[in-house]
Amino acid sequence: MGLANQFAYARKVLPPAICRALKSPARGPMHIILALADHFEPAIDPEDGQERVPRSEQERRVEWWAREYPRVVDAWRDYDGRPLVHTYFYPAEQYDEGLLDMLAAHCHAGWGEVEIHLHHGIPHPDTAENTRRVLSEFRDRLAFRHRCLSLEQGSTRPAYSFVHGNFALANSASGRFCGVDSEMQILAQTGCYADLTMPSGVWHPAQIAKINSVYECALPLDQSSPHRLGRDLVVGRAPVTFPLIIQGPLVTDLRRTFRSARPVLDNGGFTRNNPPTMHRLSLWKQAQVRVLGRPDWLFVKLFCHGMNPTQKDSVIGDSFRAFLAALVGGAADRKETLHFVAAREMANILLAACDGREGNPGDYRDYRFKLIAGQPLATENPSSVPVSLKG
Repeated sequence: MGLANQFAYARKVLPPAICRALKSPARGPMHIILALADHFEPAIDPEDGQERVPRSEQERRVEWWAREYPRVVDAWRDYDGRPLVHTYFYPAEQYDEGLLDMLAAHCHAGWGEVEIHLHHGIPHPDTAENTRRVLSEFRDRLAFRHRCLSLEQGSTRPAYSFVHGNFALANSASGRFCGVDSEMQILAQTGCYADLTMPSGVWHPAQIAKINSVYECALPLDQSSPHRLGRDLVVGRAPVTFPLIIQGPLVTDLRRTFRSARPVLDNGGFTRNNPPTMHRLSLWKQAQVRVLGRPDWLFVKLFCHGMNPTQKDSVIGDSFRAFLAALVGGAADRKETLHFVAAREMANILLAACDGREGNPGDYRDYRFKLIAGQPLATENPSSVPVSLKG
């Protein structure tokens, strides 16, 4: 990123990120509602983001993950008896029926949920028509072939949550990595109820100034970056504009900043150089992402790249295991009630909070959007879904 772009990013993000870091931490017993958005790309090549590893390596990665992840996390359960699940945001443009069969089986066994991820606009800007087609076709494949995604009560159209590849949601990176100004409108029209893209990677041009929030877009959905302004979710007012924007933390790490020559921001990502720690947990809580009027329910949306072999330690290795043991083992001493949730469940709990529901937030995991798995579906013929999803 050039100096001009770095300055623009700093001007947008640093003042609110520093202010949040300086706020008094939340006090008293807290419900911590934690979701891990996994940008799950079996084909990822750490040496070249535009290349893909061989199909055999992709299969090996998914098989290994489906076998090993339950073994690693099974012992550490939240207040409701649930393990730390991943929401596997699978890239639509990399659809592979066999790999998704394996991933869906892993999820149906209780270890996560599959949602929609999309990289597009590379090397040329995408079009609205192609974006709509790719999202609709992939949505239907996930729902009708793999029994993933969810249904809203009274609806037969599959519903989904979304993460944008390269963070450029609704063409928010000055035309790079997207090209579709009306993307948010397309998401809404194809059944997306929540977007979990933000915050971006640190110093990324797609980052907006509104941070540490859960909200509705306040600008028309057919224009670029309508999520840059929003109406915060609040108890007593049901949201009407979807998809909801569910942000993760973006907070200045003052301790590391004092040791560095530049500000250090924590964006909730699990990486090789920044694995999850209890210090970072304190920063994520400091972000205080919540529904206004419900101060004791904190929403912590984190993200990772589970299929990137260079990130193994932070997502399943020793650093991750030590963090999970401390997170769960010390919760009572911290006066925290943990709830490990999928993206769908987090959205449901947010909607329940807006409706004034109280008590255990874990009771509202299925409040409005319920998993398709186990439900009868409409008469859609899976064989009618086109095979090619490439843009």
